[in-house]
Amino acid sequence: MLVYVICYGAAMLFAFSAHFTLSGMSLMFAALYLYLWEYGKSGNPLHLRGLFSLFYVGGEGISCLKLSNLQKDWSLETWACFFVAFAAFWNVYALAEKKFGYGKEKKTVAGFSQKFTEKAAERYGTRIFIALTGLTILSLTAFLFEAFRLGYVPFLLRGVPHAYSYFHISGVHYVTVSCVLVPSMEVLLWFYDRNMGNAKKAVSLIMTGIAILIPVLCVSRFQLIFAVILAVLTFMIVSGHRKIRYLFMAAAGLVPLYVILTIARSHDVTYLNGIFEMKNAATPIFITQPYMYIANNYDNFDCLVRELPAHSMGLKGMFPLWALSGLKFIKPALVDWPIYVNKEELTTVTLFYDAYYDFGIAGVFLFSSVLGVAAAWLSARTYPGRNPAWYLFYSQGALYFMLSFFTTWYSNPTTWFYFVVTGAFGIFLEIKYNRRRRQL
Repeated sequence: MLVYVICYGAAMLFAFSAHFTLSGMSLMFAALYLYLWEYGKSGNPLHLRGLFSLFYVGGEGISCLKLSNLQKDWSLETWACFFVAFAAFWNVYALAEKKFGYGKEKKTVAGFSQKFTEKAAERYGTRIFIALTGLTILSLTAFLFEAFRLGYVPFLLRGVPHAYSYFHISGVHYVTVSCVLVPSMEVLLWFYDRNMGNAKKAVSLIMTGIAILIPVLCVSRFQLIFAVILAVLTFMIVSGHRKIRYLFMAAAGLVPLYVILTIARSHDVTYLNGIFEMKNAATPIFITQPYMYIANNYDNFDCLVRELPAHSMGLKGMFPLWALSGLKFIKPALVDWPIYVNKEELTTVTLFYDAYYDFGIAGVFLFSSVLGVAAAWLSARTYPGRNPAWYLFYSQGALYFMLSFFTTWYSNPTTWFYFVVTGAFGIFLEIKYNRRRRQL
C-alpha cells in the first residue's frame, strides 16, 4: 500500500505540472507492482484484489496519459475519489480476509487445483447439462421473440450504427443475454461429467454454439467478449491451470469477430476517429479504440464531479431494483437521472460513478468498502468440493474487477440478473442432488 501512496502522489504532481506521460507511468507501475505482489503471495493470477489493483489503477494510469483532446485536467476531488476508492477496497479486503480465513492453504481457490472425483460427477454432471440446455433454449426463445416483435435482426442491418441499442424488449432482453453464462456452464460440464457420451457432448456443444451466436446476431461486441472471457476464467479457476496466456489467447481469438461486428455496426475508422478526437490524428484505430474505452471513463467521472448539481441520495444506485421490479414504469422519475459525460457518444464510466452520484466521496468510500468485504467473502467460499455455481460466481466477480474501468456493474440490472440465474443454477444442482439422496 505504501508503494501505491507514493506512486499516487507522484502521479498527481506530474499531472499538475503537465507531465502526463510520467503521471500515467507512475500509476501503471503501481498497478503492476500491486498485482505481482498479490500474485506472488497467493499463487493465484485471478486473485480478486490483485485484479482490481491491476485493472482499476492501471486504467487510471492509462487515462492520465491524456492522449485525447477530450481529456482535461482532473479536479482535486476527482483525485481524492480515485484514491479513496482503491485505498478503502484494499484495506477493507485485508481485514475481511482475516475474518473469513481466505489465507488457509488448500482450502480456497488460490493455489489449489480442483480434483474431480466420480462422486462429484455423479452429483452434478447430469444436472449441469440440463441447466445448460434449458438456459440456451430460454435465451434463444427470448431472442426470436424480440426479433419477431421488433421486425429485424441487428446483424442483418446496414448503415444503422446503434441498431443493438434499440434491440430491446423490456424484461425479455435480460433472458436473451443470459446466454453469456452458457459457455462457462459448458466448461463446468466437461470437468464434472468427463464420461458423458458422444450424443450428450454433441448436444452441449450445439447449445454452446447457439449461445455464442446470439451476441453475434445482436451485434453485441461486449456480450460476445463477456461470454468468451467468462468461460476462460471459469476454466482457469476450475482446472487449476491458471496461466495468463489463456486470457491472451482468448483475446486474440476474439479480434476477428470484434472487427466483423464493428463493421456490422457501421462503425468505420472515420466515424470512430471523429468521436475520439486524438491529439495525434495518425494514431492507429486499433490503439485509439481500446485506449478511449479505458481512458475516457475516468474523465467522465471527473465530468460528473464538476457538473453534478445535487446527489441522488441512493436513488441512482438502486436502479436494478427499480428496473427488475417494474417500478420504473410506474414512477419514471426514479430512473430519470441525467448522465454527465464529456461527449454524447462516449457514455461508459467507471465502477464508482453511481456511488459518487448518490453520496459523493462518502458514497465512493462506502461502496468500495462493501466491495472489499464481498470480494474477500467470495474468495473464502470458492474452493474444491463446493457447488460448481461458486466457480461461476467467482469468475463473474473476477471479470467485473477486470472491467472495473468500464461501467457501474453493480448498478446494472443485467449484472444482478446474471447473479440470480447463477444462484438458481446452484440451487437447482443442490435440490436435485438432495432429493435423490433422500430417495436412496
